[in-house]
Amino acid sequence: MRKTKNTSLDTVVTEFILLGLAHPPNLRILLFLVFFTIYILTQLGNLLILLTVWADPKLHTRPMYIFLGVLSFLDMWLSSVIVPQLILNFTPASKAIPFGGCVAQLYAFHFLGSTQCFLYTLMAYDRYLAICQPLRYPMLMNGRLCTVLVAGAWVAGSIHGSIQATLTFRLPYCGPNQVDHFFCDIPAVLRLACADTTINELVTFVDIGVVAASCFMLILLSYANIVHAILQIRTADGRRRAFSTCGSHLTVVTVYYIPCIFIYLRPGSKSPLDGAVAVFYTVVTPLLNPLIYTLRNQEVKSALKRITAGRGPVNENK
Repeated sequence: MRKTKNTSLDTVVTEFILLGLAHPPNLRILLFLVFFTIYILTQLGNLLILLTVWADPKLHTRPMYIFLGVLSFLDMWLSSVIVPQLILNFTPASKAIPFGGCVAQLYAFHFLGSTQCFLYTLMAYDRYLAICQPLRYPMLMNGRLCTVLVAGAWVAGSIHGSIQATLTFRLPYCGPNQVDHFFCDIPAVLRLACADTTINELVTFVDIGVVAASCFMLILLSYANIVHAILQIRTADGRRRAFSTCGSHLTVVTVYYIPCIFIYLRPGSKSPLDGAVAVFYTVVTPLLNPLIYTLRNQEVKSALKRITAGRGPVNENK
């Protein structure tokens, strides 16, 4: 339970100072280069996936790859919301972020992050239909339904982000204004509020917990049915190909969910590991997504080869 601070409410915070990741001063240049490189590779990798899905006629009409393209788009924006501010932590530039900028960053992060969470669930459902209902799949997962599901994920993500941002910044902030994190996120910002944050912590725990737990349970349920269906396949090659189409998605989900659970389902925690763990789902996961999906997905690799070889749709069936 968080108690009201004694700081005068007449003082109004107009900006926050992001303290960033704790690091030895002698590693500042190295860390700057590492995160700058990660950011560039993340943008290029996800842009490559996005362009490949859009350009290849065999991919951009299939729901699985439409979802993958949307995921790449989300990763590009999520990385852009977080990583540039992190990079500034390793430069002499000011670490200040305006109050409105902090609100926007918190909203954008939870909007994009929760939309990603919903999208992972849709991708699992798509794989369930493709493997467990192969004959009915074209009818069950058509282009119209795919569009509606993606739009629903965006709307739900926007609502979730709005709730979290509104609840966080309805509280008074009267100093201090130093955020012990590398971006404006709920647990770090709430510590600076000049009011009781018990309700906020409870709502955050329930809201994020319900969203994350529901999505995760649906994903597990989908994969339980998928594994059961795969084990019924008689040939080893058939089982291998079926597992291969699901392995990439399952890897990404694991990398995404475990750090999020560590951060958001421990109300009031001030663990020194929080910053390092947050790097995984804000910096590392957007970088890994294109690598995992290109290295493990034969169809994406084949599409990349066709595009880089300069073969268009005319040569597609040759």
